[in-house]
Amino acid sequence: MDSSKVVQRRKPEIPVIRQTASNKEQHIHGVTTKCLELSKVIRLLEDPLTATLKERHLFVLKKLLKRCQNGFLLRELTGIARILNICAEREKEHPEYESVLCDALRICRLSFLKEKTSDEQTYAQDAKDFLSHMGCLMRVSSPEVRLQICDSVQSFYSCVSPGRRTDGLQPSSPGFRLQLLERSGLAETLVLSMVILENQPAVRLQVLQTLQILSSSSDVNCALIVNAQGAERVCLHMNEPDPSGQVLLRSSEILWNLLERGGRGEVTAQLSSLACVLALKEAFLHQLLNGFRHYDLQLRNDLLVITTLIAENPKSPLIESLFAKQLIVFITFPELKSHNPLVRNLKLTYNNEDFEMKRLLLNLVVFMSKDLSALQLFKEGRVLLALLTLVKPPAVSSEVQSDLRHWTSAQQEELQLQALATLATVAPLMLDDYVSCQGNTCLLLLLDWCAEQDAYFGQGHSFHGTGGRGSKKAQMRYCIRVLRSMTSLGNEPINQDLCDQGVINQLLGILMQMEGSPDEEDAVTLEIKSDIQLVLSALCESDLHRKELFGSEGVEMAVHFLKTSPDKFYSGLGHNKLILSTVDCVWSCIVGCYTTEDYFLAKEGAFLLLDLLSSSPRSVHGVVLATLLELCDNPKTLSHILSWRDGRGGTAPGLLLLLWREEEAELGVSRDTHGGIADPKRPILTCFQEEDTQLSFPADRPSAAVMDVSENLRSKIYSIFCKLGFQDLPGLSTKDYVTLSIVNRYLDFKVGEVWEEISRELALDGVRPVSPDQQALDSICKMTEDTARRVAAEQSSILQRQQQDDISQEKLLYTEIKSHWKQQELTAKSWDRYVSKTSDYKILQETKSQREKYIESSRPKTNATFQPAEHFIGRVLTTEGGAAGAELTLARASIKPAAPEAQDPEYFSTVSVK
Repeated sequence: MDSSKVVQRRKPEIPVIRQTASNKEQHIHGVTTKCLELSKVIRLLEDPLTATLKERHLFVLKKLLKRCQNGFLLRELTGIARILNICAEREKEHPEYESVLCDALRICRLSFLKEKTSDEQTYAQDAKDFLSHMGCLMRVSSPEVRLQICDSVQSFYSCVSPGRRTDGLQPSSPGFRLQLLERSGLAETLVLSMVILENQPAVRLQVLQTLQILSSSSDVNCALIVNAQGAERVCLHMNEPDPSGQVLLRSSEILWNLLERGGRGEVTAQLSSLACVLALKEAFLHQLLNGFRHYDLQLRNDLLVITTLIAENPKSPLIESLFAKQLIVFITFPELKSHNPLVRNLKLTYNNEDFEMKRLLLNLVVFMSKDLSALQLFKEGRVLLALLTLVKPPAVSSEVQSDLRHWTSAQQEELQLQALATLATVAPLMLDDYVSCQGNTCLLLLLDWCAEQDAYFGQGHSFHGTGGRGSKKAQMRYCIRVLRSMTSLGNEPINQDLCDQGVINQLLGILMQMEGSPDEEDAVTLEIKSDIQLVLSALCESDLHRKELFGSEGVEMAVHFLKTSPDKFYSGLGHNKLILSTVDCVWSCIVGCYTTEDYFLAKEGAFLLLDLLSSSPRSVHGVVLATLLELCDNPKTLSHILSWRDGRGGTAPGLLLLLWREEEAELGVSRDTHGGIADPKRPILTCFQEEDTQLSFPADRPSAAVMDVSENLRSKIYSIFCKLGFQDLPGLSTKDYVTLSIVNRYLDFKVGEVWEEISRELALDGVRPVSPDQQALDSICKMTEDTARRVAAEQSSILQRQQQDDISQEKLLYTEIKSHWKQQELTAKSWDRYVSKTSDYKILQETKSQREKYIESSRPKTNATFQPAEHFIGRVLTTEGGAAGAELTLARASIKPAAPEAQDPEYFSTVSVK
């Protein structure tokens, strides 16, 4: 068939963009026409009969792009994507399509257009697919196309607002495009395309710049880049030849963004490959040895931070790559002289960037120390000696400073503090180097310098200098922290060396000097005091001679801090830690030496411990009770404990029994309403032990019954009562006696509980004991239950006696009330009679006549002369008994014979009740 005829036959179907007569007509029919033209363009490009009409294709495509020069419609994006894919496929054989692709991608820089407000939601999937197709165009080998793709993606983050349109179309919102960009996976596509960009450095740089923009603003994009192994790919290509010098900068920025937004663990895992570490090593050394601009120094420090984060990964090959060995050389520079070629010609300018690098290197030591294989490198590189050189006081370090240029005073202070913080981590791991470098002497000299009163003014700008502005408090804080780290190891040669140099008296002097300072207490001061007490506890815990060196001065220090008000326990500054460290200091430095114990008791130390026990929260009770228990080995302690009284008159046994009840309530032990045993089969079983009844523990692991002894206060309280005794304890109530009966049998109950646990575990493991053993187990369990029943009966007896005493007291009270009312009744009756006599003369005469008869009848009937006898009138003092018979107590008062003017005895003979 003639090709001209074919073209002539299909010519009417070729879309032609015509100019309309009026804008109004274009606005009315534009949508239908555009849609029809787009479908015809696609048919023209895909139809086999017109596939070879390249010039026609290019003409139509340019017309189409001219029509869409203000942006693509959202509903046309599917068709546009098909057109771009067709052009990308034909660009391999026909480079003329490259310009079409570039023009189309240039239009993609503009916002997508919507005809309706709902178009964004309706065509969201089409727009996402369009962006995915646009990323796939990176397969086109043309650098211009790839550069245009990067430029279009970058334009999505520009802040240029679209102008106002007059054709009725509205641009999509910027947030809509960014959401589509995240969902399209374009970032992942760009990462994967880096493999094919090795021969196009300009395009690779633009891709890195695009990835930097994508990763700096979106966590989703960072996750996509990480999923595509983007961190590793970027790191491996960061050292490729780059005339612009921007590749390394862009790569480091991308890695920074991924570490911050893409999950640090996964990113460091990708960077921990040997190839990546070698690439970082090459980049860092190049910047360190060849960089001199401020930009180069910043980039060097950024790479060092990334290396530090990689060092956190225990699987990182820093040592295998020899990077760690080279870093150690820089860590000890310039404090130690070295002939290593890496630092032979290295000159520090001591500017802020060099100072930051020095701090990063010290920080790197802490992370590298987690790998024990790095300690050998530290030993070879004399890292500990360099750290001890940095921590020397400024006056000492300036004597050996020979360089004309050096760190400023503020920089030197920060390095000194950070070196001390690093020592607290590294020194306990390198004891041999610490001893050979005389670390104890260096620290004690620094401690002396911290205690001196001079004109030194601390800057306190850094993290480690918090709270130390205007003083040496920050240096003392970290110096004490290093001593605490070393003494807590329990290394006897190191501790003995410290004691031989007088560290105990030195620390006590510093502690009391700080306590007497007029400065207001802050968190740093309280931390220093707590750490000093912990150091003293570690030194004196197992040595009697050191406890004697602690002496009376140390006892007075401990007594002083035990008097701290309990109200400060929740101050938030650290008083709670100070109180705990003080109690630990009493336990370790005082208990066990009779001379210090006696002085402590003479200073009412036992009273202070009991005061603390009664006013402190539950979390402190364990250590206070343990200290009291150890102190009870001194016979003089018992009288102090028994004579103690709290503010409400409570005694120490009553306080201990109260703590016992509170502890059992916390543990969920079954008790009745009066605190007695509710279940004889489980007299002291806690709810936590009940949860483990169906578990069988291995032989090398203590069971729940055994762990219960050390995990709560009951065993300590029982042990203290074993010292005090269970009889004749002062100040106990009936409820206390009920609890005391349980405490008295605690050991028996615990032993039975352990045997019961053994029997239960044997049953769970399917082991049947032989008959004699089974009988023994049954007898022990029955004996424990019988003991619990006897204790329960004893508790019932105590409660019954208390009930009888209450009834007796109630009866006595009612008797006193009745006697009181009887006395009032008699008094009222006597008063009435007296009033009647004084108001009625006739009654008075009768009373007088009757009295005279009584007197006359009482006289003896004899003629002999005799002395008139004295008569007595009885006065009721007390009345005892009930209505059946009252027992009266009389008081006798002598009277003389009646006289006419005598007063009426009936009024004065009244009943009184005591």
